[in-house]
Amino acid sequence: MPKAQPEFRPLRVAVITVSDTRTLETDTSGGLAQELLEQAGHRASPREIVRDDLEQIRATLRRHIQDAAVDVVVATGGTGITARDVTPEALAPLVTKPIVGFGELFRMLSFEEIGPATIQSRAEAALCDTTLVFVLPGSTGAVRLAMEKIIVPQLDSRTRPCNFSDLLPRTKAST
Repeated sequence: MPKAQPEFRPLRVAVITVSDTRTLETDTSGGLAQELLEQAGHRASPREIVRDDLEQIRATLRRHIQDAAVDVVVATGGTGITARDVTPEALAPLVTKPIVGFGELFRMLSFEEIGPATIQSRAEAALCDTTLVFVLPGSTGAVRLAMEKIIVPQLDSRTRPCNFSDLLPRTKAST
């Protein structure tokens, strides 16, 4: 008898765009992340823009991490190497467990598309308390790559042999 397919469990995802110039209307990267999450069956709300300011970014991340109604945070922007790119630094003190393989895998896949320029990306992921946080570059190409190749499949409870969706209840049970 064939094994029953696991049931899909929708997750609640906050989408944050880090930018001094974008609005919700002009934010194609955050809009794409939201669209792909919703197409996959997740609830991608709230969605917001936060300025390129370390303390504002950290406060926004912390608020969503502490919100029991949010399972996952996807942040776009602020992952480069310029002085204004501080999203990884804003996230750092909030990290419970880094997920280093995410950044490695993202850069490997990105290399196939953009070559050695991918080295400038500081994309990363972490478990922060019981919330998964993904920090992505702000380009729509990078967001599409990360969402389609890594994040959306890993947030799907039907992905085998393993996925983040199955682990989330266990992170909450251990706190």
